[in-house]
Amino acid sequence: MNVIDWLFDATFKVGGQTLLWREVIGNVFGLASALGGMRRKVWAWPVGIVGNVLLFTVFLGSWFGGSPLPDMLGQAGRQVMFIVVSVYGWVQWRNTRRQNLEVRADGTVPADDGAAVHPRWASWPARGGLVAALVGGTLALTPLFRALGSYEPVWADAWIFMGSLLATYGMAKGWVEFWLIWVAVDLVGVPLLLSAGYWASAAMYVFYGVFTLIGFFVWRRVNARERAGAAAVSPA
Repeated sequence: MNVIDWLFDATFKVGGQTLLWREVIGNVFGLASALGGMRRKVWAWPVGIVGNVLLFTVFLGSWFGGSPLPDMLGQAGRQVMFIVVSVYGWVQWRNTRRQNLEVRADGTVPADDGAAVHPRWASWPARGGLVAALVGGTLALTPLFRALGSYEPVWADAWIFMGSLLATYGMAKGWVEFWLIWVAVDLVGVPLLLSAGYWASAAMYVFYGVFTLIGFFVWRRVNARERAGAAAVSPA
């Protein structure tokens, strides 16, 4: 058996539940990406893409390996969305990091030592747009996902898809609020995944929920520190 065959077929049991190794590995890559995002590292994006590819095959189990679990179109679709938006974020953060590493005219290096993004708060219009897009997108996608045969309750699958899209976009933009969107995704995602039998992903969502709250406070602190530093060096 080669590595590809093993990755698609390998399972293990926890408490009587059979889990796919590729579901666990995909979520581990996702967690590593979240950690890199909290630390504002460019490598967070390509690492996340690897996890997205693996989880795409998990949530379309009838297409890949004949999984007995139900297909979840919203979960699978958001992996594709992640890949697309992650390419955008990867380019944005790489460009920012390159600019931050440029030596100043006086020969000094910026104090952030090449951070890939400077956390900032979204404007109130942007916040309103995020809320409107989350609610409106969920309402628009629910009948589409239902027609395609997604797992019930379909609105929850649509909510997770839209929230994931907006959170990933917010991360690429460097908005502190993107962490809170992930919290909203996790609150719906955990019961949905448990009911569908995706135990490994549900467990990771619980962990993500705690992690995203930590990430929010870390980015908020970085934003406050950078704003204080900018105020201290600005001319009177």
